[in-house]
Amino acid sequence: MVSIVNGTSTLSFIAGSEETLKQAINFYTNILGLSIHSEQDDYTYLSNQDNKMIVKIQLDSKTGLTTQQVKDRREDVVSKLNVIDWRSLDSTCVLKVDNLVALIETLTTYKYTLQITPNELYPNEVYCVDPLGYIVGFTACAEPLTVVPPLQKSKPKLDNASNLMSKSGSQSRSVEEFKPVRRNIAVMTSGGDSQGMNAAVRAVVRATIFRGCKAFTIQEGYEGLVKGGPEYIKETSWQDVRGYLSEGGTNIGTARCMEFKERWGRLKGCKHLIEAGIDGLIVCGGDGSLTGADLFRHEWPSLISELKEKGEITPEQYERHKNLYICGMVGSIDNDMAMTDATIGGYSALERICRAIDYIDATANSHSRAFVVEVMGRHCGWLALMAGIATSADYILIPEKPASSKDWKDQMCDIVGKHRAKGKRKTIVIVAEGAITSDLKHISSNEVKDVLVDRLGLDTRITVLGHVQRGGTAVAYDRILATLQGVEAVKAILELTPDVPSPLIAIVENKICCRPLVEAVKITKSVASAIEDRDFEKAMSLRDHEFKEHLANFMAMNSANHEKPTLPQEQRKKIAIINIGAPAGGMNSAVYAMATYCMSRGHTPYAIHNGFAGLARHESVKSMDWVDIEGWNSVGGSEIGTNRQTPAETDIGMIAHYFEKYQFDGLIIVGGFEAFVSLEQLEQARSMYPSFRIPMVLIPATISNNVPGTEYSLGSDTCLNSLMDYCDIIKQSASATRGTAFVVDVQGGNSGYIATFASLISGAQASYVPEEGIHLEQLESDINSLRESFSIEREMTKSGKLIIKSSNASKVLTPYVMADIIKAECNAEFDTKVAIPGHVQQGGLPSPIDRARGDRFAIKAVQFIEEHCDDLAGLRYDLDFPTDDKKIANTAAVLGVKSSHLKFTSVRHLYDFETELARRMPKVVHWEKTRDIADSLVGRTRITKT
Repeated sequence: MVSIVNGTSTLSFIAGSEETLKQAINFYTNILGLSIHSEQDDYTYLSNQDNKMIVKIQLDSKTGLTTQQVKDRREDVVSKLNVIDWRSLDSTCVLKVDNLVALIETLTTYKYTLQITPNELYPNEVYCVDPLGYIVGFTACAEPLTVVPPLQKSKPKLDNASNLMSKSGSQSRSVEEFKPVRRNIAVMTSGGDSQGMNAAVRAVVRATIFRGCKAFTIQEGYEGLVKGGPEYIKETSWQDVRGYLSEGGTNIGTARCMEFKERWGRLKGCKHLIEAGIDGLIVCGGDGSLTGADLFRHEWPSLISELKEKGEITPEQYERHKNLYICGMVGSIDNDMAMTDATIGGYSALERICRAIDYIDATANSHSRAFVVEVMGRHCGWLALMAGIATSADYILIPEKPASSKDWKDQMCDIVGKHRAKGKRKTIVIVAEGAITSDLKHISSNEVKDVLVDRLGLDTRITVLGHVQRGGTAVAYDRILATLQGVEAVKAILELTPDVPSPLIAIVENKICCRPLVEAVKITKSVASAIEDRDFEKAMSLRDHEFKEHLANFMAMNSANHEKPTLPQEQRKKIAIINIGAPAGGMNSAVYAMATYCMSRGHTPYAIHNGFAGLARHESVKSMDWVDIEGWNSVGGSEIGTNRQTPAETDIGMIAHYFEKYQFDGLIIVGGFEAFVSLEQLEQARSMYPSFRIPMVLIPATISNNVPGTEYSLGSDTCLNSLMDYCDIIKQSASATRGTAFVVDVQGGNSGYIATFASLISGAQASYVPEEGIHLEQLESDINSLRESFSIEREMTKSGKLIIKSSNASKVLTPYVMADIIKAECNAEFDTKVAIPGHVQQGGLPSPIDRARGDRFAIKAVQFIEEHCDDLAGLRYDLDFPTDDKKIANTAAVLGVKSSHLKFTSVRHLYDFETELARRMPKVVHWEKTRDIADSLVGRTRITKT
C-alpha cells in the first residue's frame, strides 16, 4: 500500500467474501466516519464528506482472504505484539485523523488489538488489523515523525465519528471534486488521424479513472463500435496510456466505416455499448465523425427500444442505459470546424508546413527560384493562409476567396513581379488542395507553376507536402489543447442530462469552453455548401472572426509599399517599434508585421535598435525598408537588438529628446516585464516630457509569460516547443537506461508558467514552481510516488521519469541537491540525474503560433495608435496636461489575451492594481487550474501550505 499520509487519495482493498466485505464497510463507516459513495459491479467506494479520501473495496474470492484466513492473519499479527514492529510485517497504509486519542478509545471499545508508537502516553501512530486482514495505521500528524502532545481523553460519540477522518495536509485537488455521478466512459478516434489524438485519449482515460469511473477505448473508430467485443471495446487502465503524449497518430486506430452510416450498423453499435456497460462516449474526429455521433445519440431511444423488443438486451440493461451521453472533440489538421479557434492537430500540421517552407526558402534564395507548395485543405484554406502569414509567402490560393481564371493569374504575376523588382530573390506560392476559381474550376499546382514559368520566366519547382503534414508528434500547443479538452470532455459527460444537447469542446482565444455540437457542425458544412453554390461572400462570413482577420492582415502585409497606401497623406503617422528584455520567439514577426502594415497604410515605420540604452547613447533610430526586413517573419531572436534597461535606468530626458527630434506619433514596445515597467515610466513622464504624449502599446513577449494584463506572451509557445523536444529526448534516454529519473531545471523567473506547462506536455511526475516553493513534505511525497511508479513499471518499457523544477522554486534546493536527496531516499531503487536546458529554451526558429500572433498583435497595435492619436492631438504641448484623465491613461496600454478576449488594458490600471512589483509578477495566476490537471493526470498528490 502507498502511505495515505503523503501519497495518493485512494486506497484499494480486496475482500474475499461478502461477509468480510460487510465487516470492512462497517469498520470504515462506523469507526472512521466514511460513507458509501457508490457501488459498481464488484466495487464499493467509500469516501468522507469532501471526498478527499476514497477507499475502494473489490469483492474477489480468488485473491481476497476468507473469514477464517482473516482470523488467522489477525492472530498471527497480534502474537507479535511487543515483539516486533508490525510495520515490518507487511506494506501498511497510514491515515490521518483529527483526534488520535479519541480514535484509540473507539478502537479499544470495539476490542481491536492495537500497536501504539512510541508509547500510550505520547501516541504518534497506532496500528491495527482491519476486517480484510490489512495492517492499517493512523496518525494525527501530516509528518509521522512528529510527536503528538498528550491530549485530554474523551470518548467520542459514534454519530460524530465522521469528524475523526481527514486527509493528510490541505490538498489541492485536480480537475474538480468527485461528484455522485458515475458513468462508464469510452473514447474513440475517427476520420483522418491528427497529431494530438493520443494526448486526447490519454487525458480522457486518466481523467475518467481519476473521477472514479471506468474508462474504455474503442479501437478502429466506428468500425470497432460496429464489430464490438473485447477485441474492439476494451476497458483501459491508467498504465495503458503511458507514453501516449509523445506519439503521433492515434494508437487506438481510426477507420472509415460505411456500416455505421446505416441504421443497422448503429443498432449493432448500440448493442455493443450496452454489453460493455458504457454510458458516455467521447468522439475525437472531424465534422463527419461528430455528425455521426450526434445522430447516434438522437436515435438512441429508438435503438435501445428495438433491442429490448427483440430480446437482445435485458430489461435491467434497458433501464440502466436509457440514455447515451456524447461529447465531441475536433481532431482535424484542416482546422475547419466552426465555433472554435483551433482543432487538435491543426497547429502541428502548420508547424510541418512552416518547417518545410523554411527549408525550401534557403534553396529558393540560393538559386533565385520560385516554389509552388501544395498543402492540405479541401474546403478550408486555414493551413495555406496561416502558412502564408508565418513564412511571408508571396501569394496564396484558398477556396474561400477565389477569383476568375484570368484574375488570379494576373494578380499573382503582378505581386510576384513587383516583389522581384524590389530585389527579392525567391518566390513562394502556397496552394490549398481545394483551391478553386470563381467558377469552381480546380487550380492545380502544375497550373500555378506553368503561369510563373510562362509569364515571368521563373525557374519554378513544385513541392507537394501530402501526408507529411499529418506525421510526427504533436507540438506543445496541440498536446496542451488535447489534454485540457480531454479533461473538459469527461467533465461534460458527467454533467450531461438527457435534455441537454451534445456539447463540442472548443477553444476561444485562450479559454476552453463548450459549444453546441449540432450547431458547430451545421455551420461547418454550410461553408462547403456556400462554396459549391458560388456564394463566396457567405462562405467567408461563416468563417470565424480570426480567420477573416488573418486574411485581411495577410493581404495588407503582402501589398506593403508596392501598392498605393490606403490612408490619405494627412492621416499618415511616424510610428516607432522597440524591443525590450530578453529575446523571445515572435519578436521579429511583430517588427515585420508592424513595418509592412505601416507601409500598406502609408505610415513611416521606425526601428529603435538595442532598446532604450541604444537610443539614449547612440541615437539608434532607423526607418525600415521592405527589402531590409524581407524574411524576418521566420527568423528567431531580435534583428533590431534588445536591451533590459528601462528609460529610468538610462536617460529618460535623452530618450524624450530623440522622440521629439523624430516626431514620433506612436510607439510599440515588444518585450517582457522590463518592457511593462518601461511603458509605465513613459506614461508617468508624460506630464514632464511632451514627446511622450503619444499612443503607446506593449506587445508582451517573454518566455516567462509573466506580463500583467495577458495570459499569453510571444515566445512562450516557442519556448514550450523547445522544452518539449528536450524533455522527449531526456525521457527517451531515461527509459532506455531503465529506472532513471531526470530533474530538469527550467527558466521562468518568479513565474511557474513554463514549469507547469512543460510538466503537462511531457507527462512529468512532478513540477515545482516559485508560487508554491518546495516543501520537504511535498518532496517526500513525490519521492514515495516515484518509488511506487518505478515499482509498478519495473517490467514495462518507457519507464523514464521527469521532475520539472523552475529555477526560482528554491534557491537552496538546486537541481543537483534535489537529485542527491532523491537518490539518497530512494534506497537505490532508481537512479537520479540532472538536465539543464539553459538558453535552449529561448528557441531557434519561432513557432507558427508565435509568428502568427506576433503579426496579429503588431497590426492590432498599429490600429490602436491610429484610433487614439486624436485623443492626444490637442495636448501635445499643453502646460496643464491632465494626468488623472482615464481616457488619456487608456492611450498607454498592454495588448493581451484574457480568457476568450483579445483586449487593451491601461498600463496605469495594471501597474497600480494587478501587479506584484517585488516579484515581477501579475497578482492573479491564470494557469493554476492547469497545475491541478497536470498533477491529476500523473496521479500526484499536491500538498499546499496554508
